[in-house]
Amino acid sequence: MTRLADVPNLIRPDIADLEAYTPILPLDVLAERLHLPVESLVKLDANENPYGPAPAALAALAHEAHYAIYPDPEHTALRRALSDFIGQPIERILCGAGADEVIDLLLRVILQPGDCVLDCPPTFGMYAFDTAINAGNRIVVPRRADFSLDLPAIGQAVATHHPKVLFIASPNNPSGNATPLAEIIQLLQLPVLVVVDQAYIEFTDPMYDALDLLGQHENLVVLRTFSKWAGLAGLRIGYGVMHAQLATHLWKIKQPYNVNQAALVAALAALHDSEHLPQSIAAIVAERERLIAAVQSLGWLQPYPTQANFVLCRVTDAAGQPAPARAAQTYQHLQQQGILVRYYRKPDLNDCIRISVGTPAQHERLLAALRAMG
Repeated sequence: MTRLADVPNLIRPDIADLEAYTPILPLDVLAERLHLPVESLVKLDANENPYGPAPAALAALAHEAHYAIYPDPEHTALRRALSDFIGQPIERILCGAGADEVIDLLLRVILQPGDCVLDCPPTFGMYAFDTAINAGNRIVVPRRADFSLDLPAIGQAVATHHPKVLFIASPNNPSGNATPLAEIIQLLQLPVLVVVDQAYIEFTDPMYDALDLLGQHENLVVLRTFSKWAGLAGLRIGYGVMHAQLATHLWKIKQPYNVNQAALVAALAALHDSEHLPQSIAAIVAERERLIAAVQSLGWLQPYPTQANFVLCRVTDAAGQPAPARAAQTYQHLQQQGILVRYYRKPDLNDCIRISVGTPAQHERLLAALRAMG
């Protein structure tokens, strides 16, 4: 019989040594920590849609009559609607509890212990996290100083390490820059599965949309989500688009009822919205440009060009040099006032803060606090 004291010995050593992923804390927890009312917080730290879901999605949630019944394990109605929405065959579409689940499913299908995954940081942390929990070996090819991809270095890493998967976020998180399709096509010539994560594509110039490349490239997977543009982050609904022969194997291993009924009905309603969501996307894009100009005018924040719904800003000192200590102080100062932005304690980003695009009123509070810091 296994004793309680023996249980730690049952844990996989790589999991025991794994550093846990650090998610953004919910508003009620943050409000309690800061001793502030929830309604006073300005939440600009998780790239959420500040205008929320479409009214049609909220109505669909209110009128859904089947919450007591298990949801459709094949997400049939939503996948049909997605097929029309994105112009891809339904058999190429698989939905998940956020695009995060699709990332995990892909790696569970593909990786054997020790297989390599190519990652290009700074980028979305789930690629490294899911590689680790699936016993993969993460190979790092850092992005250039302007956050563009180092294509020669990627090619060399593929030749040397023979990775099975390459993750490319476009637009990239946290930098906001999108990868030109010509570069994606170049990467698709490599002997590797290329996963292009387009969580922020709705805020981007259509010239960066990678979906049409699926017809010519069997080693391409495109990820999408309803979290950002559709304001459904709290319901966890995303999807992957890939060739059917790959999707077949993901269907084998996904949990039968992985997407809940509320997420399915809200996402379906969002796809049929032709008024609220296009307007909120346009408002976010316009406000993004105003935010970039406003923070740049402060003199000590250097915003990077972005195609997403957030702005990465390098914090500088009086001489215009990167200032990690000032970045940390800025983050802490804003948080104490109930203004939440993202700060990274990583060597390549420790002099930066990332600001999600909010409403004009939220930005006024943010900018007033930043101006007061001088």
